[in-house]
Amino acid sequence: MLVPLSNTPRDYAWGSTTLLAELTGRAPSGAPEAEIWFGDHPGAPSVVGDGSGATLDVWLRGRGASRLPYLMKLLAAGSSLSIQAHPSKEQAEAGFAREEAAGIARDAAERTYRDDNHKPEIIVAVSDVFRALVGLRPVAATRRLVAALGDGPGPSALAAHLQGDDEPAALRATLEWLLSGQAQAEVDGVIAALPQASAPEFAAELAVLRTIAADFPGDPGVVVALLMNLVELRRGEALFAPAGVLHAYQDGLGVELMAASDNVLRGGLTPKHIDVPELLRIVDTTPAPAPLVIPEDGVFDVGMADFTLTRVLVDGEAQVAVSGPAVALAVRGPVSVRGGRSTPVTLVAGGAVFADAEEGALTFTGVGEVFVAQPGHP
Repeated sequence: MLVPLSNTPRDYAWGSTTLLAELTGRAPSGAPEAEIWFGDHPGAPSVVGDGSGATLDVWLRGRGASRLPYLMKLLAAGSSLSIQAHPSKEQAEAGFAREEAAGIARDAAERTYRDDNHKPEIIVAVSDVFRALVGLRPVAATRRLVAALGDGPGPSALAAHLQGDDEPAALRATLEWLLSGQAQAEVDGVIAALPQASAPEFAAELAVLRTIAADFPGDPGVVVALLMNLVELRRGEALFAPAGVLHAYQDGLGVELMAASDNVLRGGLTPKHIDVPELLRIVDTTPAPAPLVIPEDGVFDVGMADFTLTRVLVDGEAQVAVSGPAVALAVRGPVSVRGGRSTPVTLVAGGAVFADAEEGALTFTGVGEVFVAQPGHP
């Protein structure tokens, strides 16, 4: 069965005021529009277009179908999201059980684990450029960046924390110090040094850090961001944020696909609750290059049973096999989609359709670009 899906943009403060409107060909609302969710997650389930007005979670339940193991989003960032990391499945199960036993309401501001699932995620750039901070930079490079800030007390204190041969330990101790609430003077000193800093090697990083500092004055997350890899994706390029990896999307439009969870451990650039001990427990402080994903025949497979993502460039006709419940989302169109036993549905940019596994394959005709989400392979 093919059924159209729709949803209302989420108005998070970091959202873009133009990107989603431009994609869908409508006038901007004037308010930030951050995400459109395509899935059955209870936080904002899609509405099915069969005339019933039902949300996808209710619609699937009424047919005896299981919940989707993934959530697909259009994400439009106008400014930095919070710095965050997500737990592994084992960590999520333990943390959720712990907070349930403690009687913390699931919607409480101080709640960390809102479900017992992990939340690995992939994002593919749809805009010409999509910027993100992801993972921790090797310490030797970060020392060079800190040196460009001068020898004031803030940069000097940061440099002192980044000494030693055990890079993961140094980075973990630095994160703890920055987020402890005891380093505000040093954080302010680092931020004050950013406008005058000059380093050709880190020109792009310094520009992003200055923007973050203006948007989040005095936030320790500005200095956490200084420790992270800056990635500039071009259209069709992707990055993957597995469990424990710090990341913060900066600006641009992308298609995001993740395991169906709402578990977030924050590390700055947010007024929301930051559980520093739990973040330090789950975060991976091993420095490494940004985890980019190279597709094979349009398939972004990151080895997750929860999801896999296929990018389909349609110029005439293209087909994608589906072996489980799938969501197809168009970012250019119009494109007609048909399954093995359903009436075709036309998708314009921003339009989506749900297909059950019995369709066997989805065939796209026209000229456009479509992303297909479905479960991965165990």
